[in-house]
Amino acid sequence: HVQLVESGGGPVQSGGTLRLSCAVSAYSPASNCMGWFRQGPGKEREGVAAIGSDGITRYTDSVKGRFTISKDNAKNTLYLQMNSLKPEDAAMYYCAADPTKSYCSAVYWTTWSRYFYGGQGTQVTVS
Repeated sequence: HVQLVESGGGPVQSGGTLRLSCAVSAYSPASNCMGWFRQGPGKEREGVAAIGSDGITRYTDSVKGRFTISKDNAKNTLYLQMNSLKPEDAAMYYCAADPTKSYCSAVYWTTWSRYFYGGQGTQVTVS
């Protein structure tokens, strides 16, 4: 069955860097929209970044210029490079894939329920 497994989270100091990975198995998301979401304590899950098969990327305003989403289709892996981390970036980070779309809709990319597959998350702590 399809699995998305996130890794790369952990504790980091403010201003630091982390690179999250999302390994996908039993499914090739190369032709689909994939995204990163996060959920902090007491907060709703929010879309952080997304990338479509066309290479077009989308970011929430708070991470623009600091985070970069990318993917390696040969490895079926999605990445999120996070630089200049801030305490407000602390959250559980989840990856997701939408097998029904080759692009990430400008309207719906931030909606978790629009993605068919999702991972269990990796925790990012910023102090």
